[in-house]
Amino acid sequence: MHGFDIEQLKTLVAAVDAGSLTAAVPLRYRSQSALSEQLNKLEEAAGEQLLVRSKQGVRPTVAGQRLIAHARQILALSDAAWRDMHSVPLEGEVHIGISDYVRPSHLATLLARIAEQYPGLRMRTQIDKSDVIATAHSSGGLDLAIILRTTGSPSLSSGDVQILRTERLLWVAARSKPLPLKDKVIELALLPETCSLHRLACSALDAHGIPHVVAHMASGVAGLQAAVAAGLGVACLNASAVIEADMVEVTGLNLPALPTADIVLLPSIRSRGAAGERLKSVGQIVAATLAL
Repeated sequence: MHGFDIEQLKTLVAAVDAGSLTAAVPLRYRSQSALSEQLNKLEEAAGEQLLVRSKQGVRPTVAGQRLIAHARQILALSDAAWRDMHSVPLEGEVHIGISDYVRPSHLATLLARIAEQYPGLRMRTQIDKSDVIATAHSSGGLDLAIILRTTGSPSLSSGDVQILRTERLLWVAARSKPLPLKDKVIELALLPETCSLHRLACSALDAHGIPHVVAHMASGVAGLQAAVAAGLGVACLNASAVIEADMVEVTGLNLPALPTADIVLLPSIRSRGAAGERLKSVGQIVAATLAL
């Protein structure tokens, strides 16, 4: 049977999450040279380069990203198995904030996995716009937060977030009305101005001199999806929020190219004691589920 060394996988995840081998040293309680040796052995076992190392730190290669997704699942299951064998339940309460751009099916899978692995854990979830979730997290109102942000956004430093996956941003419209125009003006369906994708869509169209009007404004993504499906306007959505049965990518209006977006995990600010251990375990499940 083939497999990977779990301690080496822990070092890979710690190095990527911390941003560098130096920052991972206190997390792994080993010297930097020992961590470097572990990663070298892991790359030999994988047969691929997993990390790009530079003076700025480390970042995963494409192969590294694939293995990290598996590693997070392995570590979460290992933790759950140890707790089961030692009859140490994970108890208490966790308050998780989740952007409503996260597809409901992904959210349902996430909550089911947490409940299955930690039945003694109480959960509270807040579904809202990413900016609202990020603000609540920074003020201490949320233990963990999952938000959507455009790739490379300067609003959060790389040390504050863990990128779960990267998705395309798309201009989409109803399959029944793929070119929403009124007097040669593009009709848009968007969330309020506080939404980063609202601001991105309007600024991109303004920069290219494309006339547009906000024809419909929804309070949340579910309402926005319904508005698009009803043919009320063009929307800017991340790929996993697109309902393919009702929507189609707009290709006939020469709309400007959009950047990609990251779904990211904002970690807990509580890192010690039982609360810190609890949140670290839940964070591993979040990462393992949403990174796929």
